[in-house]
Amino acid sequence: MNKDLMLKISRPIKKLAGKIIRFTYHALYKLVKVDDKIVIFISFHGRGYSDNPRAIYEEMVKDPRWNGYRFIWFIKNAQQKNLNIPGAEIKEYFSIPYFYYMSKAKYWVINCKMPEYIAKKENQIYLQTWHGTPLKRLAHDIDVSEDTTFYRSGVSYEKMCESYDMDVARYNFMISPNKFCTEVFQTSFRINKERLIETGYPRNCFIANATEDEIVALKKKYNLPLDKKIVLYAPTWRDNSYVAAGYTFELKANFRKWKEILDEDTIVIFKPHYLIINTQNDDPALHGFLYSIDATAEINELYVLSDVLITDYSSVFFDYAILKRPIYFYMYDIEEYAQDLRGFYLDIHKDLPGEIYTEEEKMLLDIQNNVYDNSRMKAFNERFNNLDDGKASVRVLDILYAEGHK
Repeated sequence: MNKDLMLKISRPIKKLAGKIIRFTYHALYKLVKVDDKIVIFISFHGRGYSDNPRAIYEEMVKDPRWNGYRFIWFIKNAQQKNLNIPGAEIKEYFSIPYFYYMSKAKYWVINCKMPEYIAKKENQIYLQTWHGTPLKRLAHDIDVSEDTTFYRSGVSYEKMCESYDMDVARYNFMISPNKFCTEVFQTSFRINKERLIETGYPRNCFIANATEDEIVALKKKYNLPLDKKIVLYAPTWRDNSYVAAGYTFELKANFRKWKEILDEDTIVIFKPHYLIINTQNDDPALHGFLYSIDATAEINELYVLSDVLITDYSSVFFDYAILKRPIYFYMYDIEEYAQDLRGFYLDIHKDLPGEIYTEEEKMLLDIQNNVYDNSRMKAFNERFNNLDDGKASVRVLDILYAEGHK
């Protein structure tokens, strides 16, 4: 039996099995008693051990107030990934244990919108950490025509907003990394200010606290040279570029040209967005210069080991600015992006902590010649990163623990 035929047969079976599991879950979840000493963690719908949930977990296991608690991470394809999270149990995302422990755990620590079918009990605590200060408009703030559709599923604007509204209704708290987000989240997610906790982002504690020894260890972990300048290229996904299996990214980077222009003592790390499914083709001519990193890698680690960031419309630059290192914005499709997609919260020509480039060669020459105006960086960090002092995780846990022990 060929592979395509097997896929055609397996998809309906999986879909039916999913419906049966969800139906059974809704029929029985109220019968499961909540355990006050279980905490579950989900990052990017189970894609890995990362982001704000990881930072909160790693602070939690050091905090004596949480001694004796069970910590459970839900990970997709957990066995294949062969993950080991010291002190935690790992269970398969969207499995029978997943639905059971979603019903049983007192605390949920999650960084993404949860599916509509998940039900939360009154005595469970849902901490929504979210996953970035937004440049692109979100949810109710997106100004589009009525016939606009969203995601690969093609849902309407109304249904897209409803899916956020359902999730927001379940939150006990939502983390805000700064005053800007406190304002934006109230309009985009229509959440009341009382449930927004303006603490800074826990994941940025790692950036603020990283030592030289840790940076060297990370370079060794990724098999990178220790004595070269490192440029991190981290573009985002495009809402309108996808196939049936997921979002795609048409790479507009001529890495051979990058190698030609940049100094021989420079290497490039390419880190695609976690939603991107297509991969960069291997080019033997770029070996030793271009390092393609898996989309699910912990990007915080790549921030601290790099010397320069190149990005586009991704929110990665908000966090990277904490390091006060050069940021270059390669926005080759800026006219199309600004007009046809979601629009921006910021004036990108005035508010970004770096210059916008539409021409690849001009950007590369400026990087090679260390041309970078850092005059905007101080004001940018005062506006967006004033709470990233390395103690955000502690502030979040203080609030979470107090809520669970009223």
